[in-house]
Amino acid sequence: MTLTLTLQGAQILADGHMQPGEIGLAEGKLTAAGHGRSVDLSGYWVLPACVDIHGDGFERHLAPRRGAMKDLGQGLISMDAELASNGIGTATLAQFFSWEGGMRGPDFAARFLAAHAKADLLTETLVQLRFETHLLKEYAAFEELVAAFSVPYVVFNDHLPHAALAKGKRPPRLTGQALKSGRSPENHLAMLQALHDQRDEVPAALAALAARLSARGLRLGTHDDATAQDCDAARALGANLAEFPETHLAAEATRAAGGHIILGAPNVVRGGSHSGNVSAVDLIADGLCDALASDYHYPALKQAAFALSDPGVLPFAAAWHLVSGGPASLLGLADRGEINVGARADLVVLDPESRRIEATIVGGRMTHLAGGAAERFVRA
Repeated sequence: MTLTLTLQGAQILADGHMQPGEIGLAEGKLTAAGHGRSVDLSGYWVLPACVDIHGDGFERHLAPRRGAMKDLGQGLISMDAELASNGIGTATLAQFFSWEGGMRGPDFAARFLAAHAKADLLTETLVQLRFETHLLKEYAAFEELVAAFSVPYVVFNDHLPHAALAKGKRPPRLTGQALKSGRSPENHLAMLQALHDQRDEVPAALAALAARLSARGLRLGTHDDATAQDCDAARALGANLAEFPETHLAAEATRAAGGHIILGAPNVVRGGSHSGNVSAVDLIADGLCDALASDYHYPALKQAAFALSDPGVLPFAAAWHLVSGGPASLLGLADRGEINVGARADLVVLDPESRRIEATIVGGRMTHLAGGAAERFVRA
């Protein structure tokens, strides 16, 4: 059942700035005030709910320990609660389809999609499949999986350690990767070398795959572009969403080619990349960001907005747009990400003192309620 209420007394983020006002909810939509009972939210901020365009933090819910993943549905319910408590109304679950095996292998991707299709979640969740481009023997199976589960978003990855393999060297972290995949280090290395050796066949196969996916209306992206050449190749595929470019040059090349730039919120919160790549804050300050993603940590979306606004990198409204309206636009979700009459009722109620999210509403349904805001809603 959806809420019929009027929220009063709060500061509301609308039309690009915080302003006093009131907003109604009815039949899952935002309306003019005057519907249902009134909730006094004086002292609170009402913001558009976050839209997460890329997150794999759900992995720890599915397998808190290696192998502990018998019932994926229960893990997804736990994930749902974490998403709601962090103000996320729409989440894109980034699932690997990779040679890495284990939770990132093709078999697990199929199992995950089947569990997700059955899950009854309060947060709206979309699926992104992250496809390792050198898996030439898996192209047909991958396309079948995309079609069977109506996957709307595919990102192309190439995480093979090409430099080491080209020199005949043992790649770093080989033993750990092998153990996670269930292979011996020797078998894992042989597989990596075989995938590397067929690299000349990949561009043509990938171009054909991208064309077929584009023809079916999928959104396409790339991950970890490092050079202008990477960006040119991505745009030639029709992959216009560039996730986490590794260099300033790659971000500039993406922008020049008309692509869109997605950066990691944890990079913002940390004040830099944990792997030595370009600082997201520097790119944002230069106008080279269209959306922030939770990446591996759902709380980072809210944290990043304040990490940008507190030092004056962006006004708060612009910073929050990077975790709400910006990603919604890139995903083609025109009905959310902004507080407007007629939009979907996806809202966050935030205490500006503690900066704790005390209520999350998705499609007019309460998905999270805590603290003082809970008392206000109960009294109403």
